[in-house]
Amino acid sequence: MRYAQLYVPTRREDPADAEVVSHKLLVRGGYMRMLARGIYSFLPLGWRVLQKIERIIREEMNRAGAQEVLLPSVQPAELWEESGRWSFYGPELLRFKDRKGAAFCYGPTHEEVITDLVRGDVRSYKQLPLNLYQIQAKFRDEIRPRAGLMRGREFIMKDGYSFDVSTEAAHASYEQMRQAYCRTFDRLGLRYRAVEADTGNIGGSLSHEFQVLAHSGEDWVTSCPSCGYAANRELTEVPSSGAPVSAGAEQAASASVETPGQRTVEEVTAFLKVSAQGLVKTVIFCDEADAPFAVLVRGDHEVNEVKVKNLLGGQAVRLARDEEVERLTGAPVGFAGPVGLACPIYADQAVGSILGFVVGGNAKDVHLTGVCHGRDFAVTRWADLRQVEEGDACPRCGATLEFYRGIEVGHIFYLGTKYSKALGASFLDESGASRAMEMGCYGMGVTRIMAAAIEQNHDDDGIVWPVPIAPFEVSLLTIGKVDDALVEAGQALHDGLVERGVEVLWDDREERPAVKFKDTDLVGVPLRLTLGARGLKEGKVEAKWRWSKDVEMIDLASAPEVIAAMILKARS
Repeated sequence: MRYAQLYVPTRREDPADAEVVSHKLLVRGGYMRMLARGIYSFLPLGWRVLQKIERIIREEMNRAGAQEVLLPSVQPAELWEESGRWSFYGPELLRFKDRKGAAFCYGPTHEEVITDLVRGDVRSYKQLPLNLYQIQAKFRDEIRPRAGLMRGREFIMKDGYSFDVSTEAAHASYEQMRQAYCRTFDRLGLRYRAVEADTGNIGGSLSHEFQVLAHSGEDWVTSCPSCGYAANRELTEVPSSGAPVSAGAEQAASASVETPGQRTVEEVTAFLKVSAQGLVKTVIFCDEADAPFAVLVRGDHEVNEVKVKNLLGGQAVRLARDEEVERLTGAPVGFAGPVGLACPIYADQAVGSILGFVVGGNAKDVHLTGVCHGRDFAVTRWADLRQVEEGDACPRCGATLEFYRGIEVGHIFYLGTKYSKALGASFLDESGASRAMEMGCYGMGVTRIMAAAIEQNHDDDGIVWPVPIAPFEVSLLTIGKVDDALVEAGQALHDGLVERGVEVLWDDREERPAVKFKDTDLVGVPLRLTLGARGLKEGKVEAKWRWSKDVEMIDLASAPEVIAAMILKARS
């Protein structure tokens, strides 16, 4: 492909609204343009990258036995009402009415549609298992779209769904997809972790996220260098220190102390001259029915809301509002404590190992010292409720966990019968009994993968694409005075590489060498070939990998074979 014929409108300045590197470089490199907030048009280079990502995904999905379909993006409200998600999903769901007044939504995901499709045709266990997937544009009406493709409103996604006869078979399908996802990200050339994760709005009881490791990632993930355990920080388990200790007769009675204006952990511990480990925070939450409950964590720990939600069976929870806290405790925010509190009290397991601690006194400017659980208040339930922190041990083997920033690019779920029961997707088993199908759900963000690859692979000059997803594999620059001999040599090298299956972008523009070098670094093509009058005279072409400072001079006569072998090796 000749650069002069390609639509690559590069820019020297970052877009004013860009916050992250991928957004800046995708615009500057001529890969995409914004149409509206969170909605982008993809130019030829961007579309080539997306097609390569899709091709690898398709090959691995097909290899795993999944079959590709294409489902409507516009979905009737009735299906979402059947599943119960029409009101549950929230404002991210783009809802509208047709000319007859019927309610629809633009699909952010397709659990309802695929289940409706399968329930209409599958009747017998003999028709299962079934694994269907599609690659399609989705829309989620983010309240604050940002970070380019990382948090857009319209995006391209691979979503797949499995249907099985039993829990055991569904778990096998889930594992098959987990392995297929690992193969996919291996082939994409990305450094990633497959981590245990929360199920969120999709639901289900088993979930893994695929996180591309990058300093700009929104998520924290943990990984054990010893046994391979990995999880989203929200789901990372904290090992128990054993059964809660009991207060003995020698424990002094609790005492009330004045703490005027001391609300935070830092203020209270400094005022009372105690450590944060000797203070217990009381955090007031409300459940889906707006009923209050308290969560206790040690003063140097933070409450993990995902763990709290899961403790209550997955129902939504929220922090209580200031007026709700005051109504429950009789005191302003900052003075809540468990003693005398008329609501359920859930305590993190780390609280169980300490006695004689400080808590809020449920009165303005008052704290209690010498408090003991079991004696001064009753704990409704003990559980792992705190956020994991650096230095914590692996819950599987005890080694010290490592922390990484990650960008979520894939998420798989075991759904069970959540949707099949709601939508009546059943089959007749071998005995003739009707049973709900066991389902799994498997998502992968195609456009997000493109952005995440750049967040992981870039430098001050531009993008550094992994070879498998680069828009072109080789950038050929003919520099200096353009004459017939140089054009002829450039054409021969271009054609020789193309004949050997190498994707070449030939920069044949009448531009200064500095401009060509700057553009090829910005665009990020992996291997740069430079051919000028001096090299032509010596029968050499200069080769340089985008991520390396080393330059190799290759004989022009054998260059097509040598370079094709280099690219073939880099693809694997």
